[in-house]
Amino acid sequence: MLPHQFFKLLSDETRVRCLLLIARESGICVGELTEAIQESQPKVSRHLAQLRAQGLVRDERRGQWVYYHLAENLPGWAKKVIEDIAASQCLKAEYQQDLNRLQGMNRASCCD
Repeated sequence: MLPHQFFKLLSDETRVRCLLLIARESGICVGELTEAIQESQPKVSRHLAQLRAQGLVRDERRGQWVYYHLAENLPGWAKKVIEDIAASQCLKAEYQQDLNRLQGMNRASCCD
């Protein structure tokens, strides 16, 4: 993946919000993402498909649910950018609500 392709993917807020949650969690299902960012399942799935097609995330099917993880083969520079954005205090206020909703939900029952 070339840098311009990577940053083009990050130009959409829904993709960034999904990517940040995926980076913070070790496996997160579509149901959890839709609840956390309060977007429809088709919209979230469409954006996840773009992230997967470009190699930023990988999926893992467990029963009827699909869980997403950061791709292991991400270029080092791309992984560093994602980790830095996820750890950044400048974005904390904007994305804290997503994290709060994720942490406040009954995750065991969401994707079972």
